[in-house]
Amino acid sequence: MKRELNVFDYAKEITGSFHPGLLLTTRVDNKLNTMTIGWGMLGVIWEKPVFIAYVREGRHTRDLLDRSGEFTVNIPYGSCDKKILSYCGVHSGRKSNKIEELGLTPVKSDRIQTPGLKELPLTLECKVLYRQPLVLADIPKDIQTSCYPQDVDSDFPMANKDCHVAYYGEILKAYIIED
Repeated sequence: MKRELNVFDYAKEITGSFHPGLLLTTRVDNKLNTMTIGWGMLGVIWEKPVFIAYVREGRHTRDLLDRSGEFTVNIPYGSCDKKILSYCGVHSGRKSNKIEELGLTPVKSDRIQTPGLKELPLTLECKVLYRQPLVLADIPKDIQTSCYPQDVDSDFPMANKDCHVAYYGEILKAYIIED
């Protein structure tokens, strides 16, 4: 069962979840992948509610997201096993099926093909409206040094040489998955 909600009524819960993180999930054909994100924005653009997610260029999720054009944001609400977030933050979907390995429960979405995840029940169904690669040269030097060290390989899960791509996802539906 899903309890539909106004996403802005839950802005504090959503933005408060960036630390320790939330999950961004996407699907292409039968390939379902999720990853932990710690950056994002909730807002309005072009008179549409949006969630802006930032995904590093070299991530497997980015390849899938570019092909699918949609994603769910899966936000801890109530009790949540923090091991889910840490595991999905350091393991690549190129090498493993994180959803199966963690025993996560996909829940069919109403407006897109990508499911939500029962274990992180506050769910946003999003369709990509726009994407924009960040330009390293335009980022302040101190942030370049701390977040984009050019001597760190792209496979490193946190700060590495890859910039992010900003995905502006129109929030088509928001709800809490309930038992």
